[in-house]
Amino acid sequence: MSVSAKLVQAVFVIPPRVHLLDITGPAHVFYEAADYGAPLKLHFCNIHTQESSIQSSSSLFLSNLINYNELDLQPGDVIFVPGLESSLLMGDGFLTSSRAFQYWLKKQYDDGVKICSVCTGAFLLAEAGLLTNKECTTHWKFTDRFQTRFPQTLLKSNRLFVKADNIYTSAGVSSGIDLALFMLEELFGSGFAAKIAKEIVVYIRRTESDPQISAFMQFRNHMDQRIHTVQDLLSQSLDKKLSITELAAEVFMSPRNLTRLFRKTTQISIGDYLKKLRNERSVHMIADGYTMQAAAQSCGLKSTNQLRSIIKNQVNDGLMLR
Repeated sequence: MSVSAKLVQAVFVIPPRVHLLDITGPAHVFYEAADYGAPLKLHFCNIHTQESSIQSSSSLFLSNLINYNELDLQPGDVIFVPGLESSLLMGDGFLTSSRAFQYWLKKQYDDGVKICSVCTGAFLLAEAGLLTNKECTTHWKFTDRFQTRFPQTLLKSNRLFVKADNIYTSAGVSSGIDLALFMLEELFGSGFAAKIAKEIVVYIRRTESDPQISAFMQFRNHMDQRIHTVQDLLSQSLDKKLSITELAAEVFMSPRNLTRLFRKTTQISIGDYLKKLRNERSVHMIADGYTMQAAAQSCGLKSTNQLRSIIKNQVNDGLMLR
């Protein structure tokens, strides 16, 4: 592990009505890193001074928070600002009451601290003036509101996370974990980050260029359990050549009915759906260090030339491999 000797302080901000996974996901990643020997110290602070206990959006209370202005941060330290209930961000009351925190956040950035947001936490960064003329992202559900409120930002939709200088913004929820792993990679190297990903059972590390919605999650917004079963079979058997007849038998349908129902339910053919799964998984495997041959075989591709063509298309589309 190429760990620097310098202690890195990681601050996790707890705003009112915080989204729990936005904060606990990245915090757990950093906790595991510290447990593995990384020189990290974790802090949990408030947004309003003297507010030592906060009720989350799911009603769980978090307590013993320290005042943000009592922290003594140094260049290279990290601050995570999570998402919170949108009703607070859409009104002026909370944004006005948190103005002092925003000034403090801007000063930390000016002093060389790395500022990260998860989900709608990007609204607080933008309010603090940190995202003006900078590329950024937020949860897909709030991109229109964000762009309307902050037209001077360079919003990137459908991105998991975006780095702009020492500012990192992520799309929300699980992408906060992806961002935290990316931060560990920057701090301590890719090998160490991979160990932590394995420890927390994140076997596919998503990167900055990945879309917010994976092919493995797309086309699943339906209620037909038979089609879900077929989709599960396909995603779990990418290295196999399952025929339509075999798939249909698993859900007690005829091949013709399955083909028709799959397209009607998902708006995509079985062949095109399988292609999307194989393409995405193969690109991730290459990014994680697998050989071209191993990735191609594991994903049921015909040859390494086919995989090279997939990677070339990814690059041409601006989705660069890490």
